[in-house]
Amino acid sequence: MPIVVDIDVMQARRKLSVAELAERVGITPANIAVLKNGRAKAVRFTTLEALCEVLDCQPGDLLRWVPEDSAR
Repeated sequence: MPIVVDIDVMQARRKLSVAELAERVGITPANIAVLKNGRAKAVRFTTLEALCEVLDCQPGDLLRWVPEDSAR
């Protein structure tokens, strides 16, 4: 998948557990896992905004594009 999700990187930098991140963002831990594992087909702007607010980052810190033929 050419869009790579780096939520786990920012989560580790902020020293937040999945449960704490999910609670503060307002989504379930299962949905955090779906996002982190790259299984999500879409993300709502409201969710992205909440993630950025909680993790004190920009959307580009959480999502990046990598060409399909490139290594992650």
